[in-house]
Amino acid sequence: MPDRTINIFEGMTISELAKRTGRSIPFLEEILVNVGEEVGSEFDPVSIDVVELIAMEVGVNVKRLHSNEGAELLPRPPVVTVMGHVDHGKTSLLDALCQTSVAAKESGGITQHLGAFVVDMPSGASITFLDTPGHAALSAMRARGAAVTDIVVLVVAADDGVMPQTLEAMAHAKAANVPVVVAVNKCDKPAADPERVRIQLGSEGLLLEDMGGDVQVVEVSAVTKAGLDKLEEALLLQAELMDLKARIDGPAQAYVVEARLDRGRGPMATAIVKAGTLMCGQYVVVGAEWGKIRTIRDMLGKVKDKALPSMPFEFEGLRGLPMAGDDITVVNSEERARMLSEGRGKKLEKNRLEKIGEGRIETPNESENVPERVELPIIVKADVQGTVQAVTDALKSLNSPQVFVNIVHVGVGVISQSDVDLAQACGACIVGFNIRSPPSSVTQSANRASIQIKVHRVIYHLLEDLGNFIVDKAPGTLETQVAGEAQVLSIFELKGRTKSQGGDIKIAGCRVTDGRVTKVSTMRLLRSGEVIFEGSCRSLKREKQDVDAVGKGNECGLAIDAYNDFQIGDVIQCLEQVKRKPKFVSSESGSVRIEC
Repeated sequence: MPDRTINIFEGMTISELAKRTGRSIPFLEEILVNVGEEVGSEFDPVSIDVVELIAMEVGVNVKRLHSNEGAELLPRPPVVTVMGHVDHGKTSLLDALCQTSVAAKESGGITQHLGAFVVDMPSGASITFLDTPGHAALSAMRARGAAVTDIVVLVVAADDGVMPQTLEAMAHAKAANVPVVVAVNKCDKPAADPERVRIQLGSEGLLLEDMGGDVQVVEVSAVTKAGLDKLEEALLLQAELMDLKARIDGPAQAYVVEARLDRGRGPMATAIVKAGTLMCGQYVVVGAEWGKIRTIRDMLGKVKDKALPSMPFEFEGLRGLPMAGDDITVVNSEERARMLSEGRGKKLEKNRLEKIGEGRIETPNESENVPERVELPIIVKADVQGTVQAVTDALKSLNSPQVFVNIVHVGVGVISQSDVDLAQACGACIVGFNIRSPPSSVTQSANRASIQIKVHRVIYHLLEDLGNFIVDKAPGTLETQVAGEAQVLSIFELKGRTKSQGGDIKIAGCRVTDGRVTKVSTMRLLRSGEVIFEGSCRSLKREKQDVDAVGKGNECGLAIDAYNDFQIGDVIQCLEQVKRKPKFVSSESGSVRIEC
C-alpha cells in the first residue's frame, strides 16, 4: 500500500497536522519535543521544517505549499524548456539562441557547464532557457525539466514531422499544465514542409493559432538563424499573457536542474529560483543532502551574493550530490538541516528497499510455475547527477521476467578502485556514461577480478550493449518445438511378447515428411489435426535395425509407449525441449526493451 501524501505549509498548526495525518494531538506534541521544539498551544503556528520532521516520524510523505500571501510580486523572466525528437535540431537551436544573447556576445560566450542559460535581448527583456536531453531513454529528465518551466518550446523538424518523442514532449507539457510554443526547425532544407507539420500537430490535438487555437507556431532555421527573433517575440508574448510574477523577499523556492562533482570544489548544483531570494551563507536541504551555501555563480561564472527568481545559477557547499528535480529548502540552522537531511535519507532508503523487494519475484516455494530469474547487479557512474538518474531509469526499463536489473550503487565521476571492489563483492557490472575511461590500474584490477566495465557516450549504445549483456545472462525459457513429422503409411502388429514385456504392440510404418524423428523425444499423434495421444517413443527402427534418429524422406517403424490404436494417415510429431533466450529489441524512436 503506497504511503500517504499530505500538503504542508509555513505556519501550520499541530491541530491542522493532526487532522491531516489522522494522529492525536498529544502524540504529535510528543514528537515535537523529541525534535527539540517547545510545546505551546495546539493552535500556535509551527515552522514548515518541523512539520515535515513530524510527518516523517508518523510515516507520511509531504508536499510543501509555498504561499505568496502579503508579499510584493514583481515581474520575472520566463523559464523556457526546449524539447523535441532526437535529431530535430534542438541543440543547434539552443546554440543559435545563445549566440543571439547580448550577454553572450559581451562575455565571449558561455563557458560554464550549466543545464540553463539566459538570453538577454536588445530590448532589455530576458528569457531563461533550460536544456533537456533528446533521447527517449532520458524522458524522466525531460519530465523534471517540464516541472520547473513556464513555457515549452516544441522543436519539430520541417523535413521530418511529428515523431514519437514529439508526442512525448507534448504529453510532458500537458501533464505539467505548461503552454507550448512550436518551433518548426530546419525550414532552410529543400524537403521542408511546415504545413505538413501543422496538420500533424493539429491531428494530435494541439490547437494551433492557424486553426483557431492559441498555440503559436514559428518557422525557424538554426543554421541560417532565420526566425529566431520571431521565436523570442512569441515567447515574450506568451510570458506577457501569463503575467509571470514572483516575490523577491523571503526564503527561496528553488529547484535543482543538474548536479556534478568538481574535483576541486566538491558537489556543485545548478538550480533555478522560482520565488524568493537564495543567499550565500544560508543553510539548505536539497533532497536528502544538506549544506551551507559557500558560493553562488551566474551562468557566466561570475560570483554573486544571491540568486533571484528565474536566474539560473550554480552553487557549492552541499555535503553530497542532490538529484535533478530536488527542491531547495532553506532552514535556519545547521542542526535543523542535518535533522531534515537524515530523515529524508532514511525515507529514501526505505523506498529504495521496498522497490527492490517489488522487483524481485517469488521463489518457487512461494508460488508455482514461477519462471527462473537471475539478478544482475549494476553500478552506475556518470558525469553529472541528473545523467546518473536518467541512465538508472533507462537501465531499469531493461528488466524482464528472466533478469532483474538491480542498481546497487550510483555515483558521479570516473570509475575508481572502490567501484571495482564493490563490484567484486556483489558480482556487479560497472556502467559508465559520458565519463573518461578508468585509469589503467583500475581496468587491470577489474580484469583480474573478471569485472565487466562498459563505458559509453551515446545512451543508445549503452543500452544496446547492456541489453545484449542481459540477453547473454538470461537463463532462457524451455519451449516445446516440433523437431520432425512422420506420416503413418501402414500398421504392423508384433505378437508373442510376454505380459512382462507389455504384451502385443503395434508398429506404425511411417515416412518422415519434415525434420527428423529421434528416439529420445516425446511423440505426439494427430488425427485430422487433433491431438489424440502424447507419450515417449518405445521403439524406432529403420530397415529392421534399431536407430536413434531418422531423417526427412526416409521410412521407419515406430512404436509409442502405452498406445496401439494407430490409423493410416495419422501424423506423428517428434517434440523436443529447447531453451529460448530473450531478445534485445529497439525501435526507430530510440526506445528499447528485452522481449521474452
